[in-house]
Amino acid sequence: QLQLVESGGGLVQPGGSLRLSCAASGFTLDYYTIGWFRQAPGKQREGVACITTTDGNTYYADSVKGRFTISRDNTKKTVYLQMNSLEPEDTAVYYCGASPDADHIHYYCSGYVPLVYWGQGTQVTVSS
Repeated sequence: QLQLVESGGGLVQPGGSLRLSCAASGFTLDYYTIGWFRQAPGKQREGVACITTTDGNTYYADSVKGRFTISRDNTKKTVYLQMNSLEPEDTAVYYCGASPDADHIHYYCSGYVPLVYWGQGTQVTVSS
């Protein structure tokens, strides 16, 4: 059974930091694109950051470049999203997704092609 479980969300003040984790089980991460997407109330889900498990190639949305960092630990089958300088506009449910294809990270992270597997999401709220 393929499963992705997100954790690390919560309430943080503007300018603060959070680290999200996405733990995978049920499959090996030999050749995957894994990404973080977010969905705010009344808005479409959007790609935030993605990474390939092969060579660590990354892709970031313009709105988070310089503030968010995606990384992976293949031995732990976990992908992380370090979020710094958080803004109220970053408030959303954050989802982890994955697809068994490491060659089209831009297509997946831009939303042009949907990721195949999804977690249940974790809430991030940035507010004073």
